[in-house]
Amino acid sequence: MNFKKNILCIGAGYVGGPTMAVIAYKCPQFRVTIADINPARIAEWNSDELPLYEPGLDEIIRATRGKNLFFTTDIQRSIRDNDIIFVSVNTPTKMFGAGAGMAADLQYWEKTARQILQYSESSKIVIEKSTLPVKTAQAMENILRNAHSFTFEVLSNPEFLAEGTAIKDMENPDRVLIGSRETASGFKAREELVEIYANWIPREKIITSNIWSSELSKIVSNAFLAQRISSINAISALCEKTDADIIEVARAVGMDSRIGGKYLNSSVGFGGSCFKKDILNLVYLCRHYGLNEVADYWEGVVKINQYQQERFTLNMLTAMFNTLADKKICLFGVSFKANTSDTRESPAIFIAKKLLEEKAEIIITDPQALRNARTDLAGMEGRVSFIDDPYKAAAGCHAIAVMTEWDLYRDLDYQKIYDTMIKPASLFDGRNIIDHRRCHNIGFNVYPIGKPALTHF
Repeated sequence: MNFKKNILCIGAGYVGGPTMAVIAYKCPQFRVTIADINPARIAEWNSDELPLYEPGLDEIIRATRGKNLFFTTDIQRSIRDNDIIFVSVNTPTKMFGAGAGMAADLQYWEKTARQILQYSESSKIVIEKSTLPVKTAQAMENILRNAHSFTFEVLSNPEFLAEGTAIKDMENPDRVLIGSRETASGFKAREELVEIYANWIPREKIITSNIWSSELSKIVSNAFLAQRISSINAISALCEKTDADIIEVARAVGMDSRIGGKYLNSSVGFGGSCFKKDILNLVYLCRHYGLNEVADYWEGVVKINQYQQERFTLNMLTAMFNTLADKKICLFGVSFKANTSDTRESPAIFIAKKLLEEKAEIIITDPQALRNARTDLAGMEGRVSFIDDPYKAAAGCHAIAVMTEWDLYRDLDYQKIYDTMIKPASLFDGRNIIDHRRCHNIGFNVYPIGKPALTHF
């Protein structure tokens, strides 16, 4: 079959996989290839057990794979044969040298840029899909301009996907942002990318900007979302001291049209691969430019998130008679949010490690993320087990801690669970999704976030 466009994405992770799958699904006239250096990951993408869980992804993969969507480890051939290249490689926080703990580690991104230069035999449009520090495109251009007989145009097209709703976010996004150099060739390349998205997205939702605004907008969006979570979590601590109810406070505040109600659900803290990483990168950039007061402000968002997780763990210790040694605690959920298997920066992983330091025995249950949790906690000293069935996981435990807002945990038979637990049985609701009054009536000592505890003491 002759395809109208040949599109490549380098990087088969949480962004590259779902993004390219939807493009292939919505644009059957295009050939879409996803390339990655990890053969195990590519093998999983080509199998019946995908490397990540995302609602709706399985169906789209089955509809497109082998037809106009292909997965490969052949980076050289993929670069040579495609004219539009999305770069969606990992950009973790740098953990060594200058900027350690804050700056973005761009080594994988630079290696990819050099591969594009090395293997290209024709002009390309190169699109930044990874979250990158502002001005990174300039470095990309400086590498690619060393080609002699052809040219590269670099665009910024940041992703705004939320894990758990990534397919919906791609099919019906709030906006698509495309940044380019404000030159004739930049505008031409930008319009070519606009035309791809316009196959299913209304043009009024496709916004364009200069390339630096586009790069910065992604980090700023994540910073603002994380800021709201840290803000409501900071108030949750005050609610617990004053007998106020954080759910009632959030409802009253969120009904103000100037504020809105989204991201005002108090919890044990935010996680995922983006929020902490992007805010620390923003802090590093601000300090680099001498904006120390701005950096301090944004660093406070991360500190509040860390405080919320530590506070939750300390509350567990205090409520359980100031010792967790040899006590069995069941964690309901380990993914950083519902409807994903991703455990990166998950509060549950942080809290599990803290509980192990207190010599507790941990039982972890989750409908999708146990494989990743086993990897995250491998080598940790202490007793950890992983059980799919939440009823079996909770049996014989002293306490349950709800870590992830899976709908499954809202609807469990808590009387049945209580009957199998060691008494007094405690329930720590890190997501405020359980019927606290009902569980208290059953016999649990209930400890919500941002609300007075319900105990039998």
